[in-house]
This record gives sequence, structure tokens and C-alpha cells, in this order.
Amino acid sequence: MNKSPGRFRLNSLRSRLMLLVLLAITPIAIVTVLGGLREREAAIRASEENLKRLTALAAANEAQSIDRARQILVDLASVPDLMGNTADCNALLVNVLDRNELYVNFGLIQLNGDVSCSAVPMLHPVNLGDRPHFKRAIAERRFIASDYIFGRVIRRHTINLTYPVTDRDGQVVAVVFAAMDLAGLDTFVNDISLPAGSILETADASGKLISRRPDPERWFGKRVPATLFAAMRGPHDKARVIQGEDGVERLHAFARVGPPTLSDYTVTIGVPTETITRVAREAQLMSLLGLGLTTILALLAAWLAGDKLIVRRVRTLMTVARRIAAGELDARTGIGSNSEEIGRLAAALDEMAEHLQQKEAQRSLAERELRAADQRKDEFLAMLAHELRNPLAPISTGAHLLKLLHSDNAQITQTCAIIARQVEHMTSLVDDLLDVSRVTRGLVTLSTQILDLRKVVDDAAEQIRPMMLARRHKVVLDMPPEPASVKGDHKRLVQVVANLLGNATKYTPEGGHITLQLTLEGDAWVIDVKDDGIGMDARLVERVFDLFTQAERTPDRSQGGLGLGLALARSLVELHGGSVGAMSAGPGMGSTFTVRLPRFAQENLASPAVSPLGASASAVGQLRILVVDDNLDAAHTLSLFLRASGHRVEVVYGALDAIDVATVFTPQVCLLDIGLPEIDGNELARRLRRLPGMEGATLIAATGYGRQQDREQATQAGFDHYLVKPINTVQLSDLLAQAGPD
Repeated sequence: MNKSPGRFRLNSLRSRLMLLVLLAITPIAIVTVLGGLREREAAIRASEENLKRLTALAAANEAQSIDRARQILVDLASVPDLMGNTADCNALLVNVLDRNELYVNFGLIQLNGDVSCSAVPMLHPVNLGDRPHFKRAIAERRFIASDYIFGRVIRRHTINLTYPVTDRDGQVVAVVFAAMDLAGLDTFVNDISLPAGSILETADASGKLISRRPDPERWFGKRVPATLFAAMRGPHDKARVIQGEDGVERLHAFARVGPPTLSDYTVTIGVPTETITRVAREAQLMSLLGLGLTTILALLAAWLAGDKLIVRRVRTLMTVARRIAAGELDARTGIGSNSEEIGRLAAALDEMAEHLQQKEAQRSLAERELRAADQRKDEFLAMLAHELRNPLAPISTGAHLLKLLHSDNAQITQTCAIIARQVEHMTSLVDDLLDVSRVTRGLVTLSTQILDLRKVVDDAAEQIRPMMLARRHKVVLDMPPEPASVKGDHKRLVQVVANLLGNATKYTPEGGHITLQLTLEGDAWVIDVKDDGIGMDARLVERVFDLFTQAERTPDRSQGGLGLGLALARSLVELHGGSVGAMSAGPGMGSTFTVRLPRFAQENLASPAVSPLGASASAVGQLRILVVDDNLDAAHTLSLFLRASGHRVEVVYGALDAIDVATVFTPQVCLLDIGLPEIDGNELARRLRRLPGMEGATLIAATGYGRQQDREQATQAGFDHYLVKPINTVQLSDLLAQAGPD
């Protein structure tokens, strides 16, 4: 469908004019964008410096609070009443607690962990021997600030600040502690103005929060996100952008709370990056809006000017070019030729259309002549095969008849064998003559003999073995111990099995498994080729035997082929009277391809002195057979052969006479030539089927035409079987045996 004439297209002349405008404006746009980026970076750098100073200030204030607690504990450790009786100790600690409002308790811990005295009365004994800060204070003999603690005595969110109490010999005899209320750790933050969405957090060495603004009570004791905690433990020389659990990106600065001897706490302040860059972004947006408006106005001017000066005339050229491309070779632009470029282009287009019109007329004539010649070639080859096979038919039948009647005469038997071999050779020459046509039409030739399918499988596996070894496939050939006899072309059946094994090899990953199983099911030998490869979906299974069908059609498939292997395999199997099928549980579940070929019964291999047809006839009884052929010799020799085999035979040389005879004779089997005068064999078959008593008769086409389309037309006409002259008497014997009464 053609595009709308007014639609913008990048390859149009008007679009190129607009492109020039865009190219002129591009440097300004680049400068505007780069300026905005520089402003954004400058805003981030300024905010980073301010944020680092503010974070350092917050850390210093918290360090000052903790250092004040350290000093209180140092003073307490030197008071003699602290190690006196419990009443004096409790009174001392209550007095200290009243003087320091930021604390919720003071206490003394004995070396076994028992709290011996406390500013807050204890309702039951408390042991803090498991607290890490208590153990560190004793082991390191210094001031220790603990991680987050929920107090066992006061039931509050706290940090415990501990200091060892020593005797005159310098031995630690107890630990004095102060429980600081976390709500008062960073009260100074209330005097700091932070942008909306900012956070201030202080985490202990394990990543638990001991200070948080805003909403501190909700966050005490919770762990900071892993990304933020990693940044807290790392170097603090520069700020980092980190996305919070609320999905907001913030610029964070970090600072330690005092030296390592004071605490292991880290403070961070995070400000939303959107807030930092808002001013720069708004300025850049205004610049871009102004630039966009200017660009739109310039493009609009280029669009309108281009339409009047260029587009309308070029549109006419485009329309004519499309009409020429669509086959309207008589289309012309109608634009007068002049010195300007579009006029000369129009003249060149009109001249091209005229030359194309002349060449198209010549090409059409040549194509018609070529098609006619190709049709004449096909018809000639088909007719040549028919005319050559017709004389071969009575020769072959006569040789078999002589062999049947004079089986006790060695010289005649030898002469008949020579004639049969030469007829077979002549038939092969005819088939070779037709090979050119058959290759172009997807047909092949068969040279049938009695075969052992086990040998066929071995030869096919030998062909595919290099590919299987290269892909390290595990292959199992499961075949019966007895011969698997079929009648067929060894070379073509090897090709069928090789195609199936090759297909399995191509679509099975390296190291996969492939199994070929040969079994007997009823009157057919069945070959199952199974793999654990890529498998097929239901749609592909339905058309896998069609020409050019593949599992994958991408250019990088190195072993995919053209999709002919399975289609050729089906054609060859069907020519042998068999069938093929495929199944798969789905993609990735492997595939199974099945070939069924008619079993050749060993009892058919009778003594040379006994005619197979004669044996068959005696077995099934006398049949009423109608032979219709306009070749007198062929009809006569075939009738003699059938009568010698014990059948009742009527011979007719024309189609209309055949209808009259069949009405009275009511044959059980009709052997009909296709190329008959008056009406052809296909029409004769249709009329015979309509006669009373002929509905179940066996109709066999005996003809010199061997093309696939001839076989299909015969099947549509109602024929049960199709034999190509010269007729194979063994095959005819089998068909007559099947036509006999049950």
C-alpha cells in the first residue's frame, strides 16, 4: 500500500532540506546539552562538599557525646564507694543518673557478669556476661562502646558504654557501664536543616541502626541495606550515589564517629540526587525548550518551502515510478523536458519506461516460447517412453510364456532368460532417457530385487558413520537374527535409511543417542529411527516430509541442507509400496521416524520351472480377466500367458468394445491400457466402475506412461494398481492373488 503523499520520509528531497536545518542547529543543541551536564556536575560537586562537611560535623557531635560518657565512666571507676556495699553503690549511681539526662542507667558488672548495682532498680538478677562489649572491656582494659542493645533491665533502645575498674595492683575487678538512650544520641540534628527526603543514619559495627532521622524510633536496631553498609565500611574519601530501599537515589557522605579507640560507629547523610540537580535540570529544560521551539519553526519553514519548490514535482515522478514497478509500463510523467534537473530526470524516466515496455514484450514472447518448448519436451519424453515400452511389453510377456510352456527345454529357457535380460536392459535405457525430466520434477528410478533390509541398514550406517563419530553420538542398531526380505532398489533404500540417520545426526546434540530398530509387524517390515535431539512441534510434524521443510531456517545453520532429504525419502518409500511417518512429543523431546515396507514372502521364490503366476492362479482359482490394449501383440501375448496360468481371459482392442464385453462378461480383474483410441483408459475405468457388478472389480493400469502425474490421474479415475510396461509378472502374480476370492 502506498504511503500518504504528505507523510515525512527520511529519504525524500524535502526531508533532506529539513536535515540541513537540523545539521545547522545540532551544534547549538550539543552546546546546550553539554552546558546542562556541566551545571549538573558542578551542582553535584558543590553538594558533595557540603554533604561531607555536614556529615563530619554530625560524626563529631556524636563522638563528643560518647567521649563525655567515657569521661563520666573514668571518674566513676575512681570513686571508692563504687566497690563498697550495694546500697552505697546504688545511691552513687542514682546520683550520677540524675545529673546526666541523656542516660537511662548506670551500673556495675562483676567479673562473672552479674550486675551488682544499678541506678535503675532490678526486679530480678541480671547477668551481662554474654555481652561482647563487657568481654572486650576486660580483655582490652579500655573504654568500649557497644553495638545496638535492647536493655534487659530498662527495656529501652540503648548503647552500652563500658570501662574497666581496676584495683591498686592494676587488676580488673569489675566493669562500670552507662546505658545511653538512642533517642538522645543525635539531638543536635534537630538544629540541622536537611532537604526533604534526606536521611541521617548512624550504624554500629554490625550494621544495626543506633541513630536515624527522620522517624528514629521505627528504625532502631534494624540493619542498613547491604549496599549502604558496604559503603560505610569502605573508604570515606568521596560521596557515593546509592539507591535506598524506598527506590530513591541519594548522594551519601560518610564519617567515622571518633577514632577507633572511641567507637566503631559510622555516620552517613544522604540527600536525594533529584533535589541536588533540580535547579540545574530546570535551567537545562528551559534551554532545551527554547531550542526545540526554534528547531520546529525552522523545520516548518523548510517543509513548506520544499513542498512548493521540489516535492510536488518529485511526487509525480515517484507515482510514475511506482506504476512502472507495478507493471504499468505505458505510464509517463507528463513533465516537459528542460534544462533543470527534475525535468531531465522526468525525461530519463519516460525513456526508461519505453525501453522496459519493449523488453517486456520481448521477454513475454520468449517466456511463452520457452514454456511451450518445455511442455513439448515433457510430452515428447512421456510419449517416447510409452512408445518404447509398448513393444517391450509383448516381448517380455512372450519370453515368460515360452519359459512357462517349455520349462523342460534348456535351450528355450536360456533364450527366454536372454530375452528377459535384454528387455530389462532396454527398460533401463528408457528410464535413463527419462531421468532428465524426472530430476527436474522430483522423480527417481528404481532397480528392484530381493533384498535383506539388514544389509541395507548396515550400508546406510556405514555412510553416516563419519558424521556420527564426529558428533560423538551413541548409536544402537537393533535388528532381527533372521533375514528381513523385501523387494526393492538396494541403492535407493540405502539412500532412504541414510537420509533418516543423517537427519537424526544433524538435529541431535553432541553425545546424544540414536536408535534404529528393525521389526516385523504383520506383513510389513518396520524401521524406527529414534533420537533424543531437538524434537518438533505439532505444526512441523505435519509438514516435515514436504519439500524444503526444515526444523530451523536461520542462515547460521551449517548442516540444515535444503530440506530435500525427508521429502526424497518419502517419495522413494512410496515407490516401494511403503509408507513413512514421524512423531515427536515436542521441542527438546526427540523425534521418531518410521518406515514401513511390504514383506517379501519367501514362498514366492518358486522353482524356475514353475510360473509364479501359475502357482498363484492355482492357489486362488480361476479369475475372469478382461485385457484391453490397442497394441495387438501386447494384448495377445498377455492373454496367452494368463490363459496358460488357468484364468478365463477376454481380449478387447478398443474402449467402447470393452464396455460392451464387460456388461456381459462381468470380469473380476481388468488390465487396461491408458493410451486407447476413442476414449482413454482413465475414462474407461470410470465407466466400468458404474456398470452393475463391477463396483468391487480390481482395475489395473498396464501402460507405457510412467510419470507421477499419470499415476495420480489413474488413482483419481478409480484404478487400484498401476503397472508400467513391460509388466513384471511376479508383481502381476501378487496382484492377481490379492484379487482372488477370500
